[in-house]
Amino acid sequence: MAPAPSSFYKNIPDLPDKISYKKKKPKLIAVVDSDNCTGCQVCVPFCPVDCIEPAPKERFNVPIPPVQIRYNECIGCQICSRVCTKLTWDAIRMEPTEKVEKLAGIQITESFTPPARPA
Repeated sequence: MAPAPSSFYKNIPDLPDKISYKKKKPKLIAVVDSDNCTGCQVCVPFCPVDCIEPAPKERFNVPIPPVQIRYNECIGCQICSRVCTKLTWDAIRMEPTEKVEKLAGIQITESFTPPARPA
């Protein structure tokens, strides 16, 4: 017997009413396991700051590339990780920001406000 819809989605947080952009460096950053990601993009609409996008096809040479995180925009909310784990393939995990910076050879900024989008 399948679980009732309300209990199935109980671990997935609701999107905030107002989107606030990164005001401090998060302790955790979302990291995609590209070997496990199917490119389904279920996580994309759940990201409150819209920092998840498909990876370039040329990078992986596959018909449907995995998603990638724009680290400087990630606020560490963990919503994408929960959604991926609950609804799809468990391909997004949260890692300590310092570890991601060291392994990727990048410096994640303290704040980020994306440019205004055209109407």
